[in-house]
Amino acid sequence: MVITVVGIGLIGGSLSIALQEKGLATHVIGVENDAAHAAKAIELGLVQECLPLEDAIQKSSLIIIATPINAAEQLLPLILDKLSNQVVFDVGSTKSKIVEAVQNHPKRGRFVATHPMWGTENSGPSAAVKGAFSKKATVICDKTDSDADALVLVEKLYALLEMHIIYMESTAHDMHVAYISHISHITSFALANTVLEKEREEDAIFELASGGFESTVRLAKSNAAMWVPIFMQNRENILDVLNEHISQLRKFKSCLEKENYEYLQELIENANGIRRILK
Repeated sequence: MVITVVGIGLIGGSLSIALQEKGLATHVIGVENDAAHAAKAIELGLVQECLPLEDAIQKSSLIIIATPINAAEQLLPLILDKLSNQVVFDVGSTKSKIVEAVQNHPKRGRFVATHPMWGTENSGPSAAVKGAFSKKATVICDKTDSDADALVLVEKLYALLEMHIIYMESTAHDMHVAYISHISHITSFALANTVLEKEREEDAIFELASGGFESTVRLAKSNAAMWVPIFMQNRENILDVLNEHISQLRKFKSCLEKENYEYLQELIENANGIRRILK
């Protein structure tokens, strides 16, 4: 199968590697505005060639949109306009806006809204990883709005990648990812800014930072061009999560101010309950 990947970065590049290794993709075409990224993607074997979008669509059976979500929202209607009977799916971290963008499009059924739940703090073609998606979850949203054959193709693709498929409505998806993904990034960005503001000795940060600190702020290395659009599109859900998060932080602050160490212990022990879910 000839597959086009629009946006050859971390997710798009990793998908391309996996689909070639699994034998589903016999030829991968890249669509990439950044000339350096396009050259690197070809050099790394992520794609065999890079073409303009319209040419790539005409040569492909399947199109994967792996751009930042604001670009994906703009590209999807243009791609659907050019389709004959190909299938297109996206891999963005928010779903409501992109679904709304094509809700009344005559070829809406050729689109499957998905979100593979994997990523790192790195970006660009060089960030692509082998075996990235195995044993991870992927979400397919609003499946009844997709044509049956389009849905089956995407389901088979994710099954081939050994991913666990979860079905959700797009609005429910955006609420849940605000709690389990988007707040983690905001917290990491804020913590990194706090440390950079208060700790002026870069050597001290480097020398004293333990594994715990490093793992907590790892996400702060993530690309702003990707995450600002996500925060914009999922603004209401993220604000709801932030309000709760700030409330929890105030409880810890109050414990220390009032030297209420019994309640502090209770807060920590309550947080330990996450072990039941994340073992």
